[in-house]
Parts: sequence; structure tokens; C-alpha cells
Amino acid sequence: MILQFWGAAQTVTGSMHLVEADGHRLLLDCGMAQGRREEAKKLNSEFPFDPEKIDAVVLSHAHLDHSGKLPMLVKKGFSGSIFSTSATRDLCSAMLADSASLQEMDAKYVNRQNEKQGLPFIKPLYTLHDVARTMRLFQTVEFQRPMEILPGIKMTFRNAGHILGSASVSLEIAEGRDKKKVTALAFTGDLGRKGAAVVKDPDIIDRADILITESTYGGRDHGPMDEARKSLARVVRETANNGGLLIIPAFAVGRTQDVVYHLHDLMQSKEIPQMPVYVDSPLATNITEIFRAHPECFDEETEQLLMQDGGDDPFGFNMLRYTRSAEESKKLNNIRQPAIIISASGMCEGGRVLHHLRRNIGDPNTTVLFVGFQAENTLGRKLLRGDKTARIYGEEHEVRARMEKIDGYSAHADEGEMLDFINAIPNRPKHVFVVHGEPDATAAMAAGLARLGIEDIAIPERGERFEV
Repeated sequence: MILQFWGAAQTVTGSMHLVEADGHRLLLDCGMAQGRREEAKKLNSEFPFDPEKIDAVVLSHAHLDHSGKLPMLVKKGFSGSIFSTSATRDLCSAMLADSASLQEMDAKYVNRQNEKQGLPFIKPLYTLHDVARTMRLFQTVEFQRPMEILPGIKMTFRNAGHILGSASVSLEIAEGRDKKKVTALAFTGDLGRKGAAVVKDPDIIDRADILITESTYGGRDHGPMDEARKSLARVVRETANNGGLLIIPAFAVGRTQDVVYHLHDLMQSKEIPQMPVYVDSPLATNITEIFRAHPECFDEETEQLLMQDGGDDPFGFNMLRYTRSAEESKKLNNIRQPAIIISASGMCEGGRVLHHLRRNIGDPNTTVLFVGFQAENTLGRKLLRGDKTARIYGEEHEVRARMEKIDGYSAHADEGEMLDFINAIPNRPKHVFVVHGEPDATAAMAAGLARLGIEDIAIPERGERFEV
């Protein structure tokens, strides 16, 4: 068996791992790179292998850094099956279409400017047509239901507790002429936390001779889950007392729903004042409807709230408003009272949150609250590190707004939680590959794995190939 790592190798985006076994070529994830614009554009516009020769894709979850290059793969000739949970498939139908729409709109805007300057036209990476072709290739498989996805390769999804439908992947790979040698290859995907709002806790992997593990928060500790809720309450109260606006850049999938859930809970318990909450993201609005359609992924508390007659819907309470149209979004510019705006993108690299930041980042009464990981070179990372100016839509803006951060809302397990998860696997893995983390995080995770007694640990570089 050969493993080759083509994304999320010493970085946190662009997850893509190639497995070659017994004549089959299988991709684990097919995600978009994010970060430096030109570098990401180059990585996202090409493949280091022939897509036509990939037999199947196994998709851990719907976040674009794991799924966003699937339409490109199809556009370049892939015609096999894409295996995912049904919730992941439904999320991808919305998220990939949104990604294509944004690319098409951006291309139209740039081409209008290029036409005036006599510059060549650009094309989007993929279109809505490419997304439609991609969605036809999905095959859904539910948690804990083993399925032979290629001859001699059996796959089982286990709940990863990261976002709705997210899965850890277990592969049983039979090799050789007699198929008697069966190797268990496991991929954590992005692993969630125990006790998180909305989704169920992660399931344990029952066997892994070889493990590919994420390491986003290697070397870091999120602290108790209830601290995130308390910190959110504090930030809301302080912003309200200042008469200001609270802007929360949040991923449309998972993070938005988690924050909305806790804002509802805090208002119900009167720990924060009643104030308008706007989810200013058409995608997040669509995603929330998909959440309601998949109660099988909820933890018990959320399931009861949504399923019981007369239940108090945490995704539809009185102070909550969802905006779809650009006109509705523009009306938020006229807010003259304390309010909360939750808007994508979570790393401030695009979307409507940039409009809210452009208008309010110079106001000292405004608070910008980050509730998720900010990758290197993103605007979110620059704001968190304390940059005094921010470049938004080509213009420099003085940063006077207050910056806050809550790590406890991360949908990723911290180092201790990751190590506990791996330590619970019966008969520890013989080989572990540490991916999906920046260099300091992967190094810390590797050191933690060594403390568990695992000897064969690798931190792959992009394109590095291993025979196991």
C-alpha cells in the first residue's frame, strides 16, 4: 500500500490524501487550499495526478477545505463514486453551489475591469454545471454500516462529532492474490469535541494498523466547554453595555449553528440581554434548514428541542433573523442599537462579513469575536494578531474595533482530546501520519503520540510518498 499526501500536509487546508492499494487509487477528501491568494489559486486550479485514474473518493465532511475541489476533479475527468454520509451530501449540495456562484460572480466582476484595461478574461475554477455533475456521483453511506466501495476495500463511517454528518473513516484493505492480508487504515477526518452543542460526541475507532490524524490544535488546550458559553455571555454583555455591534465571523456550517444555539440558551436563562441576532449569510440560512432535516446527527438535548411538539426551536427563536437577499443585508448598515451579526466567512476571506467589517472596523464600540481557527495569512489571523490596519476590498482601514477570541467554540478537538481519542483505539496503530496542522501543531502532536508509546510517526510534506 502506498500513501501520498497532496494537501493539509503541514498546513490546515486543502485536505487530500491518495491511497494506492492492490491496483486501486482512492482519494481521502478533495479540499480547496486557502491562505495566500496566488498560491491557493495555483493549488486549486490543478492536480498532481490524473483525475481520470482515481477510482473513488471518500469524503469525511462538507467543509470546503475537504470537499471544495470535487467539482474540479469531475471537470478534469473523474467519473467514479464519491462516498459520504447523507448529511454531508446535502451540505455539499448547498456549499459547492455557493462556492461556484461566488466564483462566477467574482469572474464577472474582474472581467468587467479587465475589459476596460484590455486585460485577458479569467474563468472560475468551476461552475454550477460542474457542481451538478459532481452531485450525481455521490453515494451516501450512513454511520456504522460497512460497505465494499472497491473490490477488496471495505469502508465504515463513524461519527466524528465535528459538524453535521462529519465522519472518521475506517478502511479494511485486502491485498495480495489470496486477499488474506487485511490492513486497517483509519482517517480521523476533522475530529470534534465531547460535549459540544448540537452534534453527537465522536465515536471511537475500533481498529487502525495505520492512522492518518488531524492535528489542528496540537500543543493547545481549549479549556472546559462551559467556559466558551461564559465567555460568549461576557462579550455580548460588554458590547451591549457599550451600545455597540458584535460581529462574529463564523463558518456557515457548524459554527454558526453552535453560536446561535448558545445565544438562544443565554437569552432564555436571562444571562444576556434580549437583542437582535442576525445570521447574514444565505448559505448559513440554507444550511440551518439542512440541519433540521438530519436529527440522526444531533445530541440528545438538541434532538428533544427540535422534535418535541411545541418545542422552543434554538434555530428559530424570537430575536433571531436570517437574511437572504443583498437588500436585507444592506439594511443591517442602519442598525443603531446593540445587535449581533453572524456572517461568513469564518476567516474573513470573503462573503458578507467583509462588508460589515469595512463599515464598522474603525468604531471602538464594535467588537469582532472570532470563534474558530484562523489560518496563516488570512485577514482573520491578521486582525487577531493585532494589525492596526486592515485591507478590505482593496482599501486600507484603521482598526479601532475590539478583537476577542473564544477557542472553546472550536469544532476541533484539542491536543489532549486527540490523544485520548487515539489512545482509546484497541491495539495502538503501528504507523501514524500527522496532517492538517501548521508545523508547530504537527510537531506537538507527534511528540504527544510518542508519549503514548507510538514509535513510527511521520509528518508528511506535500507530495511525500510512503510505502506501508
